[in-house]
Parts: sequence; C-alpha cells; structure tokens
Amino acid sequence: MNALNRRNTFVQSVDRAITVMELLSRRGWSGVTEVANELEIHKSTAYRLLTTLRDRGLVEQDAGTEKYRLGFGMVMLASSVTADLDIARCSRPVCDWLAERTGETVTVAVLEGDDAIIIYQSISGSSALSVDWEGRHTPLHATAAGKVFLHHMPEDQRRRLLGKPLQRYTESTIVGPAILEDGLRAGQSKGYWYIVEELEAGLNGIAAPIRGAEGVVVAAVSVSGPAFRLPEESFEETADPIKEAAAQISRCLGFRG
Repeated sequence: MNALNRRNTFVQSVDRAITVMELLSRRGWSGVTEVANELEIHKSTAYRLLTTLRDRGLVEQDAGTEKYRLGFGMVMLASSVTADLDIARCSRPVCDWLAERTGETVTVAVLEGDDAIIIYQSISGSSALSVDWEGRHTPLHATAAGKVFLHHMPEDQRRRLLGKPLQRYTESTIVGPAILEDGLRAGQSKGYWYIVEELEAGLNGIAAPIRGAEGVVVAAVSVSGPAFRLPEESFEETADPIKEAAAQISRCLGFRG
C-alpha cells in the first residue's frame, strides 16, 4: 500500500470513528449491528471501531447487553474545552480594559502540550502591533506567558523541557537552562515574568498568572509591545495593571485566594 492509500485509509477510519461517536450521542446505547447498519459498514469493522474507542475510554460497553454508549473520556475532553472557553469568556472584558490602559496588545494563553497557545487577544487602538496571534502556538522559554507556565509546572516536567535543546529565535533568546531557572525564580518574587526581545527582535512582553478555582495556574495574561514603547525600565510599573487583570480573571474563574 503506497503512502497516499495509507493516508486515505487513516482518514476514513478517523471519519468513521467520529461518525460512531455522533451516532451514540444521538441514540445512546447501541449495538454493533445497529452501528454497522447506520454507517453501512461490515459488522467486523463496526466492532473494531467500537472496541478501539472503548479501549481509549471514549465509549463504554454494558456487560449485560454488550451495547455501547459515549464514555467518561468524552467528558474529560469536553471539560478541557469548556475550561478554555470559560477563561476566554472571563478574559474578554478585562483584556479589553488592559489593552486600553497600557496602549499595547494583550493576549491570554493556556498551556497545550509543550507550547503556550493564545486563546484571546485584544489590541489597543494605539498599539503599534497588528499581528493576529489568536490560535498561535508559542515557545515556553521565549515568551512571558511561557515562563509563567514553566515556573508553575511540576519540576520533573520543567526539567524535561529545559533538558532539550532550546531554539534560539533572536540574539537575546535565553537557551541556557540555568539562566532560565534563575529568571523563573526571580519572577516569583515580583509576581510577573517577562521577555526582552527573546521571541522577536524589538518585541518585549510581561505576563502574570491566572488561577482557576482550585488555585492552580490555568492561563497567563500578557502585554506585548515594541521595546521602545515597553522598555525594561517600565516593566515594574506596567506589571501592576497586568497583575490586577490576572487577579480579576482569576476571581471570575472562582479563585478566592
């Protein structure tokens, strides 16, 4: 089988698996024969699809009737999406206020795998930046939000990430794990983390952590701007409204610390 045929077969399998889950969401408990008839596929194919989804926790099987329905794994997947939607909802008015207060671009990012992904952006009318960063994956070691996540993640996870070769984006990108660790610890005492032209030349950024109801850091809010408008000597003053914004969003998410 050539590469194109393998890809088409994989895509077909994914499409069928999604169709199975859509069917179970509509009909609830369903047997192999019902699924096969609905999808117009052989019973053995339907069985393999259902067994794979069951083994991954996305569907569950009743031991008595041997029928299937959506499983708890779907709830776990949905909860992660819901959490991000809640963060975006709580962030929107606060970030719009922060963008006008600072005159710069404000973003909210969440941790996804080994990257930070931006889920909301607000641009001040006076901002010098016009890049749309929503949906963009950004590196942890070279962004202010990423440094928030690096500091607050479990030590073994941070050690694993910093133990890999880190990409250098500019001459100012910090790629030495020891230096990065020092900067992460310094941020703890200040309550904010920052970058100085580490992702893009001429771009600085400051970020503060957003906490969920349980007190765990779930996101970070950042202000980014050109270095000549957001110089390092202004970070402490600029960080105050950023920390206030992070606190407001955290309260909206149920944090009472």
